Order: sequence, then structure tokens, then C-alpha cells
Amino acid sequence: MQCLLVEADKKQEEDSRVLNWVSEIREAVYNAEDIIDMFILNAQSLRTNFFLKRVFKKLINRYKVGKKIEAFQLGLLDISNRREALGIKNIGEGTSRSAQMLQDLRRSTPHAQEHVVGLEKEADKLVNQLIDEDLRRRVISLVGMGGIGKTTLAKKVYNHTKVVEFFPDCRVWAYVSQDCRPRDVYTQIIKQLVCTSTKDQQVLEMVEKLQEHELGDFLYEHLNEKRYLIVLDDVWSCADWDCLAKVSSNDPDCLGNVFPDEGNGSRLLLTTRHKDVALHADARSIPQEMQLLSERESWDLFRGKAFLEHVDADRYPPDLVQLGREMVDKCNGLPLAIVVLGGLLSRNMSHTEWRKVHDNINAYLAKEGSHTGVMTVLNLSYIDLPSYLKPCFLYLSLFPEDYVISTRKLFLLWIAEGFVLSAEQADQQSMKVTAEVYLNELINRNLIQVVRMSVNARVVECRVHDLMRELAIRKAKEQNFFRAHDIADPLSSSTSNSSLFSSKCRRQSIYSDMERYVSVEHNTPYLRSLLFFNLGHEICRISQLDFIGKCFKVLRVLDLEGVEVESLPSIVGTLIHLRYLGLRHTGLKLLPLSIGNLRSLQTLDVNNLKQVPNVIWKIQSMRHLYIEGQEDDIPLQIDTLENLQVLSGITFKQWIVNNSSKLTCLRKLKLEGRCEVEGVEFSNSIAKLCGLKSLYLKTSYESSIPSLAMNCCLHLSKLDIKGHMQKLTETFQFPPNLSQLTLEACTLDCDPMPILEKLPKLLTLRLRAKAYLGKEMHVSANGFPQLKVLQLFELRKAIKLNIENGALPWLMQLHCHFSTRISGVDKLSNLVEVKIVKIVSDSIVPFFSRRTKFFMMRKLNKCHLYWHYSC
Repeated sequence: MQCLLVEADKKQEEDSRVLNWVSEIREAVYNAEDIIDMFILNAQSLRTNFFLKRVFKKLINRYKVGKKIEAFQLGLLDISNRREALGIKNIGEGTSRSAQMLQDLRRSTPHAQEHVVGLEKEADKLVNQLIDEDLRRRVISLVGMGGIGKTTLAKKVYNHTKVVEFFPDCRVWAYVSQDCRPRDVYTQIIKQLVCTSTKDQQVLEMVEKLQEHELGDFLYEHLNEKRYLIVLDDVWSCADWDCLAKVSSNDPDCLGNVFPDEGNGSRLLLTTRHKDVALHADARSIPQEMQLLSERESWDLFRGKAFLEHVDADRYPPDLVQLGREMVDKCNGLPLAIVVLGGLLSRNMSHTEWRKVHDNINAYLAKEGSHTGVMTVLNLSYIDLPSYLKPCFLYLSLFPEDYVISTRKLFLLWIAEGFVLSAEQADQQSMKVTAEVYLNELINRNLIQVVRMSVNARVVECRVHDLMRELAIRKAKEQNFFRAHDIADPLSSSTSNSSLFSSKCRRQSIYSDMERYVSVEHNTPYLRSLLFFNLGHEICRISQLDFIGKCFKVLRVLDLEGVEVESLPSIVGTLIHLRYLGLRHTGLKLLPLSIGNLRSLQTLDVNNLKQVPNVIWKIQSMRHLYIEGQEDDIPLQIDTLENLQVLSGITFKQWIVNNSSKLTCLRKLKLEGRCEVEGVEFSNSIAKLCGLKSLYLKTSYESSIPSLAMNCCLHLSKLDIKGHMQKLTETFQFPPNLSQLTLEACTLDCDPMPILEKLPKLLTLRLRAKAYLGKEMHVSANGFPQLKVLQLFELRKAIKLNIENGALPWLMQLHCHFSTRISGVDKLSNLVEVKIVKIVSDSIVPFFSRRTKFFMMRKLNKCHLYWHYSC
């Protein structure tokens, strides 16, 4: 059924009959899940009954399930018959209406002049790439989300005077589309080439009779020995490029047999929504990633469309300007949305009309007049998603508007929902690694925006553009995938005394007004996920949370983050399907003992508990356990959790009494609290973790980090130490494959650099507040052979760093406190970023020597210098 649903989902965009039929299939899939989950739940409840009662109820339970299965099978037969009655054939073939309308729009002439704002720098950069002195045939790519202006910029560059002069005889524009057909593309190109040169009608007639492979050969011969510029607008996949260029899949360096490389400066210009396509077409060229417009650029574009050009800006009606600015702000810098909005409002300049659009802006932007609907364009990106990414994208609709999403949390939610393939299906990768691959694919498709990255270039935080979120919400509602409850939602305000959600809804997000949400009737017994956001600081008492266990018995995800609760009701322990329980920042101090009954729980995320009940050992399915900030250091058994991958917040005392050799899957460990453990005993407990990759040690002020010997930890690559150390571990005692090291509050008296600079594979070193109490550090020649990132923050007010010639040969990023004096920066040939924190003057002199200052000023074009103000 799932396979059929995947195939039919591709076809539903173009046929309303298929759309309705797919809805029936999806409902059948939901029903099958519900039957299975309720059977498991009922079977679990029978375990507490007496023998005879249990046998009797088991027979009744099986009889009821059998009847449901019979009804389900009849429903499937009815769905199958309805397909034939509706005449639905060839599932998955054809071109959607949305794609066809976009094709008609894009096939307008590339010479058309458009109102362009904010693309001057991008255009100049692109022109320089097209006409530079590199004589090799290059593929230059414009990458960005739908509606961001890739085609507009390409047209501007295509008609640029310098480009026209550089490619005087052979300049061609071809539209590819989501439904890539090489024959159509070749014909577009050949017709333009022939018409601009000979206008020979006989040649055109001959071209119409050629086969696809013959057209490719004809095009190659026609382009041979010419300097050409060919724009391929809207390329969707690497396979499409290979097919168009006739690239051999067995030879990644093959240029193909259609677009020749004669060493004369020929260029292809691609526009695509996928960064992977750009890198695949030409790995030597850096794709030009388009950015959203700034607030000023957005307003300039809007007023150029909405107001008459000859009217001075100071004569615009003030009331319309205010409404206009608010509507432009909702577009979040997306040019297509701004252009559509401006064109719509230019037809009627009355306050009433503008107010009507202002109050229903999403509906107006989504409206498909002919081909101008913003959602029509963005929807193509959703249609193009592979089946495994669609639920991951739809899940983003659960988060509030402009919400910054933690990728750690997002990965765990995806895993709990079952969106991520199991380790066996994903070539033994851990599920979190697979989830990260999914995220990066959505980013490369420009469906998710990166907010913050770690120093090792991994995405830490992300967000979704408002219009992309609106698209996800619309798709999610169509599929009963999700509904939100928001005090500002018109739906919510009109249903105050009844249920807010469809009985088939699978997921709910609560953004505000929890008291009202609790008071309404809940008729969604098969709800799988319940997430809370931004609920203020009111205390939710135990009676308010009982409804969760009573009404949502097959819940898989429960996230109460941000809700203040005094205690968690014991009825939560009956949610045997629960996989994710988020209790971070709830103020919760105790967990009920019944939490040990959550046999399916994979993730428990809670902080600042008074104590963790010693029942966690019962949850054999636990993979991610976050329990930072415990107040009472009482015994906690965890060595039965053989599937545990992340353990964060266990105390040193709790850790040392467990048999760590049983935790064979543990990859990340964070220990905290008072440390009174012997160094040898502690090192041995860590050495037993053969798969450990990340270790974080944080001690309280009255204790010290024990002496560590971790040279047996072959997979340990990340080490964070926060707490007093009597002495820094010797070089040979560090993990041999250590790549990231952070030291903080270690209060070292001796310069740590002579030891640390000998770590052969260290890539990132962070020395933070009170890591070192001395006044000077010295990096000798050949020190830190692989280091790329060095951060020195708040060590002391007048510390000095001396760098010898030959040291830090690969250092790319240097971050330091404003008072740090550094000599030898001029010897760092690969340095590309310097970040200074807490700047109080406008001079570099306090931080670098005079010679280094001169060097830095010379390197400003190459090295980015950031002045970061901090309190």
C-alpha cells in the first residue's frame, strides 16, 4: 500500500480524480496503522488481569480485530474497484498542471526586460565568470529556492553588453523543466542557432526528422569550433544533466558528447534549485547561491510594481505605505512573492482593497490566476522530492512561524516518527547520520535555510521561509498530516466549545492558550504527535495533563518543552507507543515511576530534575538519554540499555558503578557533577566504550577532572573538558584520532601548547575562560600540523600568543579576545577569517604587532576580519 501511495502521489497534482483516490489510499494506510497500534495497546493492558479474565478479554480482542481486518480488506477492494471506475491508469506518468503552466511562462523570450532590484553585484560577478580568461568550457550555475530570481538574473546577464560582445555569434537560451526531454531541449537550441545564422528552412525541416541521439550529434557538430553561451534554465536533477550532455556515468570526468570543449572560452549557464546539480555539472566551478532580498531591496521592488513610476515616493498615500510595508515583510525577501503582490495591488489603490489583501495575504499569494501563483512555483519543489523526504519536509510545518529549529531535536523527532530508515536499511549508518543526510538534501534543494553552523561546517540551527512553511502547512492539511492550534488562528476562534481538529489528524502543534486547548473536546484518538510551543509561563497543573494519557493512547511523540509543569501524571506511563518525550525547560523536578513502563521510548530529553528515578534501566529501546542538571546524586542504573547511543548528564558517581562494557552502542557521553573518582578507574571505564566518538566532562567547582589516559579510545574524535585539572594529560595519553578539543575552567598554570601542538590529527582547538592562567603561550615550528580552527576566548586580559615560522600551516580561522596579543600571524598563509571579540576601539594595534597589522591590512581582500561586540 505504501508503494502504491508513493507512485500515485506523483500523479495526483494533474488529476483531481487521482487526488481523491490517493486520499482514500492514505486513509486506508492510516486505518491499518491504527488497527495494529490499538491491538498492541489492548494486548499490553491484558497483562495486569487475572488469568481467566485475561483469556476471555484476549478472545474478545482478537474477535474485534478480526472484524476490523475484514472491513479493512473490503475497503481495499472497494478502492481498487474505484480506480477502474474512475479510469485511472499509468500511475506516475505525465506532467502536472503546475509544471505545464511554469513551462509556458518560462518559454517567453529571454530578451524581455524585467524590473530588477538588488542583483547588481550578483550580475557583475556572474558576467566576470562568463567572460574571464579561463579558456576551458565551464558550467556556471545559479542556485536558489523557487521564486528567488534565478531566471531573472540569468536574463539580465544574458543580455548584458559585455556578454553579448564576448559571445557575438552563438548565444542560446533553452528551458529544461522538471519533465526533462532532451529532444525538446536540443530542438530549442538548434532552432535558435540556425535562425540566427542561415535561417535555412530546409535545415529546420531536416532537424524535425532526426532521432534524439542524432540531434545531439548534430548539435555537437554545429557548436564545434564556436565560442558559445548556452543557458539551460531550470535543471532539476543530475540525471537530467547527464542525459542532456550525454555524460557517461562510468567516467565522472567526461564532458559529454553534446557541448564540446574547444578551449575557446565557451560557457554553459545553469539555473537550478539543487546545489547537487550544480556541483555535478562542473565540480571546478563554485555555484552562485542567490540570497533573499534585504528589507530595503524588498520595498524598492514592491513600490516599483505597486505604485506608478512617475509618482514621487513622498507622495505615496501614507496608509497604503504602512499596509504595503507590513505585507512586504510577510514575503521575507522572496522576489516572486513581492512581484505578485505588487502587481495584484497595482490594479486597485483603495485602502479597502489593500486591507483585504493585507488580512488574507497567504490566500492571495497562493491564488493561481494563470501561472503567477507563488505556491504553484514553490509546489514544484515539493513534487520533485523523493518519497522519503516528503514527510520530513511536511514535519517542518509543525514549528511556529520564524521559529529557529535545533537540528539535534529535529533529527530525534524524525527518528521517533519513523521517517528515517533503520540502520540496517541505511548501510549500517546510525539513524542520526541518516537524518543529517536528509537535512542536507533539503538544504541543497533550497527548502530549508541554514541559521547557524558549527566550526566543522555542520548545521546546528535552521528555519523555514514563511512561504515554504505555508506550502508545507497546506500539503499537511490535505493529508491530515498536521493541524496547529494558535490563538491567532481564525479556525481556533470560531470553534471555542468543540473540537479543533479532524478525527483523522495525526499530529498537532499548540502555539498558545493551552487552557483553552485542554478545555475543548478531543476526538483524535489516533493522534501520533503532540508538540507545544511558546505557551508563556503559566503553571500547568497535574490535572491539566491527565487528558494526554486518556485521549491520545497511541501517541508516539510528546514534546512539552516550554510548558511549566509541577509534576507529570503517572498515566503517561500507559503510553506504550511513545518514542520521544521532551520535557526540557519545564521546571519539572520529579518523574513518575511509571515512566519505566514506556517500553518503546527512544528519546528522553529533560533537564534540572531533582533526581532521576532508578527505573530507566527497564526501557530497553532507549537510544538518547538527556538528563543534565540533576540536583541529587542518587544511584542510577543504565548498563542494561544496550541500544543507548547518547548519554548526557549522568554524574561521575552514577557512571562509575555501572558496567560500561555493556554499552556497546554508546557514541556520545557527557558526565557532570562532583568528581571523586580515581583516574585509573575512570580511564578504564571510558576505555571499555569501543565505539565512543564524543566525550564531555564537566566537574563542579569543588572537585577536579581526574588524570586521563584515553589512548585506547581509537574512535574518540571530540573531547570537551570543563573543570579544574591538576595537570594536562601528556600527548601520548590523548586519543590518537582526536580532532576537536575544548578546554574551559581548567586553571592550568603551564603553557598547554607544547603538549597540544603535537596532537597529529587535531583540527579544532578551543581554549575558553580560565582554561589557562598564564600570561604567554608559544607555538613552535611544525606545531599543530592539521589545525584549522583556533579559538582563544577570555583566558586573561593580557595574554600573548607567539607563533613560530612553520607553525599552524593549515590554520583557516582564528578567534580571540580583544586583549590577546598575537605575533606571527603573517606566517599563516591559509588564514581566511579572524574574529575579534569585545572590541572597544577602532584600531588593530592592541591585538597585533605593527608588522602583523601591516600584514593583516594587506590580506584584507583574502582574510575576513570580524569585530564582534560582546557585553
